[in-house]
Amino acid sequence: MEHEGVERLLAEAGVDSRRLRHALALLSDGQWWTLADLVRESAMSRRTIESLLRELPLEHDGARFRMPLVHTPAYQHLLAVAPPPEDPVAHLVPHYGHVLDRLSDLIAKAPRARHVLDHVSATPETVLRRALLLGARFWLPGARLLCVGDHDLTSLAVKLVHPEADVTVVDVDERILAYIDEQRLGVRTRWADLRLGPPPSARDHDLALTDPPYTPEGIGLFVARALEGLKHDGRVLLAYGASERTPMLALKVQQELSQLNLLNEAIYPDFNRYFGAEAIGSAADLYILRPTSKTAPAVQSRLSRQATAIYTQGPQSVESAAGPLSVPATALSGFAPDLLVGEWPKEFTQPRVKLSTWLAKPHAAAPERVAVAVPPGLEAALPRLLLATRAAHVRVLLSDVPPLPPILSSVYDLRPGDGVLDAVRLPQPDGEAAAVLRRILDNGHAKLANTWREALIAVARAQGSTLTKNDARALIRSAADWSDDLTPLEAPLHRLAALPDAITTTTTALTSTT
Repeated sequence: MEHEGVERLLAEAGVDSRRLRHALALLSDGQWWTLADLVRESAMSRRTIESLLRELPLEHDGARFRMPLVHTPAYQHLLAVAPPPEDPVAHLVPHYGHVLDRLSDLIAKAPRARHVLDHVSATPETVLRRALLLGARFWLPGARLLCVGDHDLTSLAVKLVHPEADVTVVDVDERILAYIDEQRLGVRTRWADLRLGPPPSARDHDLALTDPPYTPEGIGLFVARALEGLKHDGRVLLAYGASERTPMLALKVQQELSQLNLLNEAIYPDFNRYFGAEAIGSAADLYILRPTSKTAPAVQSRLSRQATAIYTQGPQSVESAAGPLSVPATALSGFAPDLLVGEWPKEFTQPRVKLSTWLAKPHAAAPERVAVAVPPGLEAALPRLLLATRAAHVRVLLSDVPPLPPILSSVYDLRPGDGVLDAVRLPQPDGEAAAVLRRILDNGHAKLANTWREALIAVARAQGSTLTKNDARALIRSAADWSDDLTPLEAPLHRLAALPDAITTTTTALTSTT
């Protein structure tokens, strides 16, 4: 029988054969397809599509293929009986062609994906439809949306469609944060490695949206952090997809969500489409999750056992599970720390704190010498780990010393070595602007604008003049309108890099008025 192999695949799929039949319908309409496009359109895994293609008579044009018209009548009836799932906002998309064009350009020019962060780009149509669905289901004027990771640039889509919404992005990727700020659409940006804690200012949001690493550990962490950033009656929108071949993996993810005591209000099948991720059909469902009265304690329980391995690739992948940094016995030779930060072997007997605690609040004591162990995959936190203390000497142990931002040279004499970085604190600088900058960076856990304000008032007092708090705030907002409500530890590095010039602007303005 000519199509016996196809019929066998359909029979084996049973009630789940709808997607296979849809793929057959697509191949029967006379269009040319690439494998990636057919995977994305059908939302089936690459392996399943390849198994179907092996059973079909195909004609080829380079990387493209289709069924010859002589064979298509056998499956053309499927054009009517196997449509894709209904799209709840498809009827709105034609009204936003100008936004789609803008998003296509923004996504094309965005920083490239980083595989160690499990980045896979959503299509411009997907990002637009997310924004449209938010507006169709929720009242967005004045609403506060938190994007927990935003490589897909959903924040920009929301601001383009709903400029009255208040949007904040939290991400570990400095490139993404800088790119979003470059667009000047009014999105707030905050740096955080979610394995080490949320940004203090990312609280009390009405909605949160996340497209996290597709491991149970990644889903559990990102959703828990999203819930930390919500009001008690908020919602989390979660993109998650799994191959039709791996139902047990999807079950583990759903168990993670169940343990957070969340109500599943809706699932939109295959709502999200991607460039890549062919193992899961280049598609993911969109969940709408609502916290219950039992969610908050479940979140704290979940975060208390959080591991750092959450990705599918790289040094912090679940399978590699690199664990803590291997600390040689000679690591602290000639250096007697008062405090250890991170995970250290038991033979080191000094007091110790977790990396997450170190970043979350100032240490109660005032150690002079601190040793920090940074495991592989957490190097992006290094600038913040250094700014989280006023210790005279910090020794950092890590597998590889990354490039260091110039702003750290305002605080430390940096001495990188082989797997070690010594940071020796510099004396207080001369000059008003340098002194203000140093005061801000010496108070990493405090609100940046508040420290800046008090420093300007002190400069005015030293000049024999008076500066009110309101006048100081006005100077700061004029020079750095992004500086309200965030700390130096959560400020993106491009914001910290802009601080010296902004501070000079305020001290110069202060001098000209006295």
